[in-house]
Amino acid sequence: MTDAPRLNAPRLDAPRLNRQVCFALYSASKAATAVYRPMLDELGLTYPQYLVMLVLWEDQPRSVRELGEELGLDSGTLSPLLKRLESLGLVERRRSAEDERRVEVFLTDAGTALSARSNGIPKQLADAAGLSPAELDQLRETLGRLTAALHSAR
Repeated sequence: MTDAPRLNAPRLDAPRLNRQVCFALYSASKAATAVYRPMLDELGLTYPQYLVMLVLWEDQPRSVRELGEELGLDSGTLSPLLKRLESLGLVERRRSAEDERRVEVFLTDAGTALSARSNGIPKQLADAAGLSPAELDQLRETLGRLTAALHSAR
């Protein structure tokens, strides 16, 4: 009899899932979003809506274009998010007085008030992650460098 290769034998030269950076990033992203979900449910926000609100809590008004650039979202994705936030009474979109082609996004009083209710979210995520503030800072910096490098490699 000849020795036939086993069909299910692992190839020694094959990439391993647990050694792939892409899978580690994907898994971490899913896990972080799952931890965020109950916290954001209390605020009545989805994760992408929360990101929009974070940008506006930092500085407003922001144009739709600025929001898209900061969040890496195209208008086809951002417009429905803003429409939903507007229907929730959290933001208001207005045409710019200087340039009617420019749409600016403002927080409403309710949107501003929501900021105070969200203050504990970063600490809750940090506690769930089990990492020190220094480790989280290092991770964020490393991911920022990775993102910038991958954007420039396109």
